[in-house]
Amino acid sequence: MDKTVANLATAVAGIEDGMTVMIGGFGGAGSPIELIHALIDRFRATGHPKDLTIINNNAGNGHVGLAALIEAGMVRKLVCSFPRSADPVVFTDLYLAGKIELELVPQGTLAERIRAGGAGIPAFYTPTSFGTDLAKGKPVAEFEGRSYVQERWLRADVTLVKAETADPQGNLTYRAAARNFNPLMCMAAAETVVQASRVVPAGDIDPESVVTPGIFVQKVIECANPQQEEDLNRANAVYPGVA
Repeated sequence: MDKTVANLATAVAGIEDGMTVMIGGFGGAGSPIELIHALIDRFRATGHPKDLTIINNNAGNGHVGLAALIEAGMVRKLVCSFPRSADPVVFTDLYLAGKIELELVPQGTLAERIRAGGAGIPAFYTPTSFGTDLAKGKPVAEFEGRSYVQERWLRADVTLVKAETADPQGNLTYRAAARNFNPLMCMAAAETVVQASRVVPAGDIDPESVVTPGIFVQKVIECANPQQEEDLNRANAVYPGVA
């Protein structure tokens, strides 16, 4: 099955109001900037999608990528582990004004909640956050003399990720640290949309090198020479107005 799509607009066309969207990346590493900006373009043209719940490691930086998505007013809630990154002014201002919700999740717990969602595990126990405000209202159990907090899985309607190489069947590889949350998120969503720096013919990726099998991917778009969040921020870029 050929999962490639012709353009970015088609790639993000399935995202609707109120959906939960996972966005890969660790800061700028592995962040699907082109897909995020295409989603903003759609919102500016139609007023949709809005009221999104975004699951990401951080809260965006500057005025591009995830930060631009938040600044556009499309996000109702953010689930992340690190809202205070290098330049999170957009999120910070909206949060202090009471215009966006935050669910703060320790980074390892965030990764495990996403993995659990992809593995079909609705809940698990971890000692992380026990005795803190983050554990309030959550079930606690004792195992071998230690207290553990119950955490629920995270799943999404759509995942947006960035890959290094893809084939038309959706098999993916990633570049170094750009791998981060992306493979877990691909497994935890009903639909995975991938931007890849290269789309190669089926069979050109060594099966032993595949990180994300195509069964977890529904759409692939080639984005050669993708933009990097850090480069855009060093140039004081603002989206719309770039790309």
